[in-house]
Amino acid sequence: EGAAEWLRERMSFLKTSRPTAVNLFNTMDALGKVVQDAVASGRTDQQIYHAYADAAEQMLEEDVKANKAIGDAGADAILAAMKAAGRGAAKARVMTICNTGALATAGWGTALGVLRTLHARGKLERAYCLETRPYNQGARLTAFELVEDGLPGTLICDSMAAALMQRYGLDACIVGADRVVANGDSANKIGTYSLAVLSRHHGVPFYVAAPLTTLDVNLKHGSEIPIEERPDEELCSLKVDGVTHRVAAPGIGVWNPAFDVTPASLISGIVTDYGLIPKRSQDFDVAAFVPEKKRKVNGQ
Repeated sequence: EGAAEWLRERMSFLKTSRPTAVNLFNTMDALGKVVQDAVASGRTDQQIYHAYADAAEQMLEEDVKANKAIGDAGADAILAAMKAAGRGAAKARVMTICNTGALATAGWGTALGVLRTLHARGKLERAYCLETRPYNQGARLTAFELVEDGLPGTLICDSMAAALMQRYGLDACIVGADRVVANGDSANKIGTYSLAVLSRHHGVPFYVAAPLTTLDVNLKHGSEIPIEERPDEELCSLKVDGVTHRVAAPGIGVWNPAFDVTPASLISGIVTDYGLIPKRSQDFDVAAFVPEKKRKVNGQ
């Protein structure tokens, strides 16, 4: 088996792992083009592997750079909203869900990168991370990153978000995205839509942080986004020290979607590595934003 065929088979397999996330497809397509070009130029198997690895290393560098740009743009947006609300002198209280940090990206993170930037500027009072049931990415991963980096953080159950907003108040919610379509509807970890509804009710600005690679202008509305559904066991069981413990009654039916879609109307701003996408009255013109930014990237 040659290098090109080996790499193509594994890239095709990786595409099946996350149907909701568009970044994975974009990355595999880009790396597939690298392999195709290497084959067309008569490279040896070893040279094809090196070309692939070099392209992947370049993607890593570009991802960290994009994450830090998102961090700056998101921090600016949150601080501007706080100033408009009369809290310009205060530090930010911000809530997030799932994991969008260094463990989910090449480095800094998207939504968690915004929290890192706020902290670096001395403007973060506290980050509230949701447990993110049923797979607990918030409790297992985001809480770990907050502790390791020394950010002031508090872990809460998903069902506590409304009570916290009501009792203590928040300055913003910021979440990541697995796919943002042409009108701004955004797919993210299950529970994000609920958080957006709660934010609207309590008057909390709700931001989506996503690099340009997450924007999918080929889909017009969020209803077109494929939503991955996960195995029943993830909802019915907990794994502790490698041992699975069932907590749900045997025989109960289970619906376990991994993602939900937040309508653009509930989103205050979409933060990208090229700044905020301007919002229209109820949605965003992502389709116009992407070509404009790509032209600037290409120096046109």
